[in-house]
Amino acid sequence: MTPAKLWLSIFLPAFAVFTGLLFQTLVTPIPYGDLARIGRISDYDFGWRIEPPRVAPELLEAVPIDKADIVVVGDSFSSTHLWQSRLVGSGYGVATVFWDSIDNALCDDFDDWLVGAGFRGKLVILESVERLLALRLANSQKCSHMRAPPLSYTEPLSPPPVRVPGFALNWDAQLISGWLTTRCTRAAIAGKVRSGCDQQTRALAVADGCKLFSHRRCDMALFLGADQQLGEITPEHLAGMQALAQTQSRVPIMWMVVPNKTTTYLDPGHSRDFVKALRQTNLGPDLFTFALEEKTKVQDFYFPNDTHLSSHGLLLLGDRMLQAVRHKLGEAPASSGD
Repeated sequence: MTPAKLWLSIFLPAFAVFTGLLFQTLVTPIPYGDLARIGRISDYDFGWRIEPPRVAPELLEAVPIDKADIVVVGDSFSSTHLWQSRLVGSGYGVATVFWDSIDNALCDDFDDWLVGAGFRGKLVILESVERLLALRLANSQKCSHMRAPPLSYTEPLSPPPVRVPGFALNWDAQLISGWLTTRCTRAAIAGKVRSGCDQQTRALAVADGCKLFSHRRCDMALFLGADQQLGEITPEHLAGMQALAQTQSRVPIMWMVVPNKTTTYLDPGHSRDFVKALRQTNLGPDLFTFALEEKTKVQDFYFPNDTHLSSHGLLLLGDRMLQAVRHKLGEAPASSGD
């Protein structure tokens, strides 16, 4: 074989493989759900397809802490400002501080820390997803001084989606991303483990899934393994929430515990004893029962490809929180679970 023929025998197959991988990657949808991105799962199969609601931009604007009626300490469920927009639309000035910016802890001097930042408002809402509540309570119990300065943003950290993502060539992905996404998607749907595929993302069957979700593989949805790996929250955790609310006495505190997606769709008995105990207190609304009821009323209450509530779900959550806030501040009649 001549050198030229040898070179062609190597180059042409390699070029064909390279071209095939490149084409597969370019036509693989750019991930728009956190679970799809983490697990390399195709959003062609698991991406939501219902147009999101439009919210006036001014309702998504926060105010500085020293001008706020309500300060929210929240996580990624608060980063779009969507649920807070219902409070803003009813005349409350809202500032949001994120757990990550304060080391996931509310220390002994938390209320002094807020007052030092100029807060003279009516209420503090402590929002936490179910799976991270125990960590945040544990951190708070061993923390005496707030170390980071108060930091809030006028604009949402995560601007809410304004449309269903359309097709776009996936130019920024690695060459083998399309092949990996295909491989990991097939493995996840089959319930198999494959190297290179993050096992925290799980594709699991959902009863009546096509009534609950809008994606193509609506018989299944994506879930985060940590939802169950981190265990349940219990009445003991509720006692910690009560203790924290009592020690921070300058401003009333309301807890806002958002159930895991897995709890809402697959395991409604998860943290059952906590929910039962919560309903006997005035610490905050029972969002577990709320989520179980609302998921059957609107498709994509949670995004099928994400750990979070959809825009539709967050606005419903905002309606529920507005009701709870008005009751807490004596501006509305009492209702069950507040």
